[in-house]
Formats: sequence, structure tokens, C-alpha cells
Amino acid sequence: MIASVFVYSNANVLVFATSALLILAGAIGVISVKNPVHAALCLIMTLFGVAVAFVAQSADFLAAVQIIVYAGAIVVLFLFVIMFLGVDRREHIHFEPLVGQRAFAAVGVAITVGGLIALMARSHWVSGATSVTTKLSKVGGGNVKELGTAVFTTYLFAFEATAALLIIAVVGAVLLARRERPTHGEESA
Repeated sequence: MIASVFVYSNANVLVFATSALLILAGAIGVISVKNPVHAALCLIMTLFGVAVAFVAQSADFLAAVQIIVYAGAIVVLFLFVIMFLGVDRREHIHFEPLVGQRAFAAVGVAITVGGLIALMARSHWVSGATSVTTKLSKVGGGNVKELGTAVFTTYLFAFEATAALLIIAVVGAVLLARRERPTHGEESA
């Protein structure tokens, strides 16, 4: 019994030390690196360390929110602003550094669309069970499992359409920000 408590406490200390190391290394990286894109990546490392700390405290939902909302959405927003302002170094968009990246992206889109169609076909093209929505309305919020079930059944199409529109908007804004702007000498000519 004492040996199992010792092993359990050592595992907790190891997880805490790992998450603390990730948080501190990421935070120091955010304030010390010169490239803003690298600073945003260090921020992701910090947020991942906080998520590990949440998992160690059995707060799994908070860890998932930490990864999805903060490390996913907020840092993507930071990167979007960095790209929009053009503080990163200039690159030629006509030069393709990774040969075949457009074909790889097309395959990724095809797999994603095929997966969505397969999920919808598997659910017999039904948008969701009424029992899920009535349970949520009776409980007054429901638990996380019922909420997740409602989002990925009843509101699946709206959820995926919103995600696609946001991705399209980000790509469009980055392309608009990447356009070559005329210099003062070219405007007068």
C-alpha cells in the first residue's frame, strides 16, 4: 500500500514538473524570441503545459477547452494578425518551397469532405435525435457529453459550415495581406 502511494505521488510530481517546465520554457520563449511567429508557437507550448496541469488535476474538460479554444483559436488569431500586418519576412508566393503541397492540400480536402459525407450517410442523413435536444432543454444546460452529442449530431452541418467559412476567411485575408503593395515610386508612374 505504501509503495503504491509512493509511486502515485512520484507520478504526480513528474507530471507537475513536466507541465511546469513546459509553461516556463514557453513563457520565456514568448518574451525572448525576436520572430513573432516563433513567439506565437512558444505561446502554444505554454498553453499546452497549462492543459497538462489541468489533466493532472482531473479537469479534462478544461484541458480540452485550453487546447481547442486557446491554443487553437486564439493563437491562430494572433498568427492571423501577424500575417496581416506583414511583420514576418518577405516571401515570394509564386515560389513553391514544398513541391506538391497543392496536390497534398487537395487530397486533404477530399478526405475531409469524404469523411463528412460518410458520417452523414452513417447517421442516415438525419440531423440529430430529438431526445438529445429535449434532454438538454429539460436539464437546463446538460452535461458535457450531452452538449457534445448535440453539437455533433443536431448541429453538425452548422458547426462544419461555420468552421469552413472561418477557414476560408482566414485564407482570404492572408492572401489579401500578402499582395504586393505599390511603393511610392510606382504610384506616381
